[in-house]
Amino acid sequence: MARIGLLLLAWFATCAQADDTLLGAGVRSRPDYDGASSRTVDLIPVVRYYGRPWFARTTQGILEGGIRGTLAQGFAVGMQLAYEQGPLDKDPGASLGVHLEWDGRLGPAPITLLGRLRDYLDAGRGTQFDLRGTVGVLQSGPALAGVFAQLTFASVENTRAYYGRSDSGHLYTDIGVLGSYDITRQWVAVGSVHVRRLNNDYPGFPERSGAYASAGVAYKY
Repeated sequence: MARIGLLLLAWFATCAQADDTLLGAGVRSRPDYDGASSRTVDLIPVVRYYGRPWFARTTQGILEGGIRGTLAQGFAVGMQLAYEQGPLDKDPGASLGVHLEWDGRLGPAPITLLGRLRDYLDAGRGTQFDLRGTVGVLQSGPALAGVFAQLTFASVENTRAYYGRSDSGHLYTDIGVLGSYDITRQWVAVGSVHVRRLNNDYPGFPERSGAYASAGVAYKY
């Protein structure tokens, strides 16, 4: 975890030197773990930085950063190191993976499609794969809003380590909304709400669905 902290500090220092970068903090209300009936509140970072070739962000559902480049117009490929929250008694950790992303338009609406592979660095915790799509639905003055959906798939090793069941495939689905509001030219309020539903019943996980909500403020460089 110390190494992860040093890497994050390096990313934040880089962000402070870039244009059109967001750096801030917020709070998140969530279940104690996926499938829990109790809740907790976390302090979370708000980060968006796209450089050449470095990037760091929290805008695609997790805290991640690394390198990326352009394959063709609208297409980007990259490698990322990400922070991973552990369910139940599992400590948080990190994953290393790759992603392919497309930014385009669906009629007048901006759209982003993301495929992301995440291999946990801790031995025995397996692999997950995300398919995520975001569509902009509002752009009015200082306000922006979008809707998103994400399907996450897991390896047998991952479900065995985290959920106590030896299966693989579709693990959970996220559906939600996100948005931002320019308070001033340099200060931005951000927030999101989504529901996560586990695809199967797991022992020790009483609820299959849980709500997640976050709000924060960031400085635009």
